[in-house]
Amino acid sequence: MARKKINTADAPQAIGTYSQAVKIDNTVYLAGQIPLIPETMTLEQGDMRTQIRRVFDNLDAVAKASGGSLQDVVKLNVYLTDLSQFQLVNEVMSRYFAEPYPARAVVGVAALPKGAEIEMDAVMVLMPSKIVRLSKPMPSRARQKKNRGRKHASTRPRVA
Repeated sequence: MARKKINTADAPQAIGTYSQAVKIDNTVYLAGQIPLIPETMTLEQGDMRTQIRRVFDNLDAVAKASGGSLQDVVKLNVYLTDLSQFQLVNEVMSRYFAEPYPARAVVGVAALPKGAEIEMDAVMVLMPSKIVRLSKPMPSRARQKKNRGRKHASTRPRVA
């Protein structure tokens, strides 16, 4: 299994020894995102709702660079320095995801990088956009029995 590094300028660049995401087969592991503005690499200013939206926007940018979207996320981890913000996370999350929602954990932490109040990471599974059939399907056994001994139209002699 080859690992592919995912990188996009539409999300904050890694601030340590990690990748924005790593793709293995059809699974993508998205690194933790804090509310950094990609262009300035500074924390989003504003209320907690604005910061949560920035984190989801950053995750969405990495998901898109990986060939998917937030709808492909199967597991979401949320880290909060203040667990009283839990209900606000639910409210904002409902605008970014549709049912079935991803499995999720919310963890209270003492501190996050750069003094952020929230961080999220995710696991995404990409579904094939189309299935390529490599060969014709085999006829069913009933059809094989029914057709046994019959000549197909393509093998009949042509009458002039």
